[in-house]
Amino acid sequence: MKKPWLSYPYILWMTIFIIVPLVLVLYYSLTVKVDGTVVFSLDNFAKVMQPIYLKVLWRSVVLAVASTVICLVLGYPVAMILSGRDLSRKNTLVMLFVIPMWMNFLLRTYAWMTLLDRKGVINLLLGSIGLPQANILYTDWAVILGMVYNFLPFMVLPIFSVLSKIDRSLIEAAEDLGSNSFKVFIRIIFPLSLPGVVSGITMVFMPAVTTFIISKLLGGSQYTLIGNLIEDQFMRVYDWNFGSALSIIMMLMILASMALMSRYDKEEAGGGLI
Repeated sequence: MKKPWLSYPYILWMTIFIIVPLVLVLYYSLTVKVDGTVVFSLDNFAKVMQPIYLKVLWRSVVLAVASTVICLVLGYPVAMILSGRDLSRKNTLVMLFVIPMWMNFLLRTYAWMTLLDRKGVINLLLGSIGLPQANILYTDWAVILGMVYNFLPFMVLPIFSVLSKIDRSLIEAAEDLGSNSFKVFIRIIFPLSLPGVVSGITMVFMPAVTTFIISKLLGGSQYTLIGNLIEDQFMRVYDWNFGSALSIIMMLMILASMALMSRYDKEEAGGGLI
């Protein structure tokens, strides 16, 4: 027996904390003040198209894509190792990936500032073996490193979950038919793991493209990504209208990337195994 009233608290919660804020952000993005009067206009979105802001947007996307690719390259082999049936203490190794997520995000990023500083642990180790100091902090590489460190578990865990559920009889059948390890991976394992890959890419790209703490701490106060730009509009400049327009643009980009990845995932699933 259906009881629709059970969903009312959820609908109320969703309305107050999701729909209403989105409507307010959309309202601010479409309005400007002219002589003290609020009028509807697309000036805020036109401002986003200025070269200085497009450069910030492009840098945000490039760094997010780079960190996502690195997380995929590092995370997929790790997920395969963790999903191996012969691996002992599998749960312990999985826990090692989860434990850093329990620590405060800000503290984890501050820890990397200490490691990458000119007088930090890494440079002390390099100096102890006679190598020159590495100036990594306040560069693109420092920001990418911070993203990869913080978001790598979001790539590993979805892929690990999917790989753990693959029917081993499919792999054994392919091996019995003469397929080597490479063919088994290309034709069996990787296609079946695509849902986890798509989920991991989405879960890494979304926070990476909108981050502002990592870029502020590891990139320096003058290092601006789209997340920092939005934060400045709301917290420093107090231009909520332009900040809302930037937020809408970012939301559309994220929704477009999610739709693209979801469509690709469905096409691969519909194609079946080759």
